[in-house]
Amino acid sequence: MPKSTSRPASEAAPRTRAKPGAQSSIKPGANLVAKSSAKLREERSTLFIGSTEKTFQVLHAFDGPNRHMTLVDIARAAQLDRSATQRVVHTLEALGYLVRVPDTRAYGLTTKVLQFSYNYIRANELVDKASPYLLDMSRHLGETANLLELDGHEIVFVARFPGRHLVNIDIVVGARLPAMFTAAGIAILSRLPEPHVKQILAQTRLDPITHYTETHPDKLLERIRAVSRRGYAVIENETVLGDISVAAPITDHGGTAVAAINIAVPTSRWTVERVEAELAKHVQVAATSISKSRLSGFRR
Repeated sequence: MPKSTSRPASEAAPRTRAKPGAQSSIKPGANLVAKSSAKLREERSTLFIGSTEKTFQVLHAFDGPNRHMTLVDIARAAQLDRSATQRVVHTLEALGYLVRVPDTRAYGLTTKVLQFSYNYIRANELVDKASPYLLDMSRHLGETANLLELDGHEIVFVARFPGRHLVNIDIVVGARLPAMFTAAGIAILSRLPEPHVKQILAQTRLDPITHYTETHPDKLLERIRAVSRRGYAVIENETVLGDISVAAPITDHGGTAVAAINIAVPTSRWTVERVEAELAKHVQVAATSISKSRLSGFRR
C-alpha cells in the first residue's frame, strides 16, 4: 500500500459531495460569544471587562460563511452598534488581527489569529499522545483519522490526519459539530455520567442536520447507552451526507471520557457493516492505548 502524504492539518471525512446546506452546521465556533455573553449577563462581576467582550464578539462575527465583511455586516453579526464596531475593528486592524481588503470596504481576518490555535495545540499533551496513532491509522488504512474533544454540547476537531481519498476540505482543526449527532460525540458521552449527558442533551438544539439525523431525545439517550456497552459508536449520514464515522472514547484514570478517536469514510466505498468489521477495532485499540498512555504520563 503506498504511503500517505497525510499530515495534521486540521472528524474530516472523505466523502461524496454533500447536498447544498448539508455542511452549514459545520462551523469553527459560531455563536460561542453570544451564548457565553448571555450567561455572563446573569453572573456579571465587577471584574468583567465589557470592551474585551465586544472585541471577541467582533472576531466571532467571522465564524459564519463570509470571509470578508463590511462594518455593517460585522456590527449585525456581532450584535453591536456601529460606533462600537468601528472602534473595535480599528483597534484590531491596528494590532494586525484584521485587515482591510484592498479596493473594498470589507475586512478579513489575518494569519495572526492562528497564533492562538497554535499555542493551544502546542500545549495540548493529548494531541502529542494521540498523533502517532492517528498517523499510523491514516497511513495503513488510507482513511481520515481525527482527534476530537468535547466543549459544552459540541465536539471540536483538535487534530486531523487526512487519508489518501480525502475529498472534503470543509472540516479543519477548530470545526465544531453537535456532540449528540456525531460518532465521536456519542463515544465521549457514553463514558460520562448520565446526569451530565442529559444536561448536554438539554443544551442541544434538536434540529436535524440531514434528513437522516436522529433527534428524538429518548432514542439519542438509548443510543449512548448502547455505545457504552459496545465500546464504539457508528454514525451514517447524520451530520454529512455520504459519510460514515466510527469512534471510540479516550478516558482518564477514572474512566471518564476526555476525547475520542475517529475514522471517517465515504459511503461510496464503505458500508456500516464493513466499517464495524474492519475499522472499529482500530479506533478501539488506539483509544485504549492513548488512555493507558495518559495514565502513565499525565493526569488531569
